Amino acid sequence: MATQTILVVDDEAQIVRLVRDYLEEAGFRVVTAADGAQALAVVRHEKPDLVVLDLLMPGMDGLEFTRRIRREQDLPIIMLTARADETDRVVGLEVGADDYVVKPFSPRELVARVRAVLRRTQATPRQPSALRAGPLLLDPVTHTVTLFGQPVTLTPTEFSLLETLMAQPGRVFSRSDLLEAVRGVAFDSYERAVDTHIKNLRRKIEPDPAHPRFILTVHGVGYRLNPEIEDA
Repeated sequence: MATQTILVVDDEAQIVRLVRDYLEEAGFRVVTAADGAQALAVVRHEKPDLVVLDLLMPGMDGLEFTRRIRREQDLPIIMLTARADETDRVVGLEVGADDYVVKPFSPRELVARVRAVLRRTQATPRQPSALRAGPLLLDPVTHTVTLFGQPVTLTPTEFSLLETLMAQPGRVFSRSDLLEAVRGVAFDSYERAVDTHIKNLRRKIEPDPAHPRFILTVHGVGYRLNPEIEDA
């Protein structure tokens, strides 16, 4: 297998060195950038497999970088934030980040997160056939989703969540179930992130996100895919 490339973007040189050292020790090739504008150029030239991205940077920050790169591709992104403010984390997820880590962080945990995100975004699909729910079609082989025949652009995390729900329509998944399905391990403190990803999914696939008919909330438990969706 070819060595996977990780782009580390942070304006703090000490953080870049720390993350680079741990990722290289774990066997990854690492390229770096000091801000979002530089990171865009590096992405287009180096074609990394994943980006570890600081939220707060001078010039183009992590949010603007994520918005711009999402117009071009579904490159996996793990966002770093210096504050434990939930608003920062939610905004990062809403613009398309797949995961986040709060500073100060454990470099070993970050490496584990990188591996987990790469596993679920690059693994060979287990489901060989397409999954359908009324007008919604998900193809794990081509990694595409269509609604009424029109393509729907999802982040890797959104795709994994939708695939998990569609594979077992009607089953109620707790937030920890869904985290374990998309990351390979459940992190209790990150369960609220599932709500943000589900909100993003509903905004993209529901005719009326305020009154969802595809992904239903089971209050006090989690979410399930409606097994009785009609094409109309």
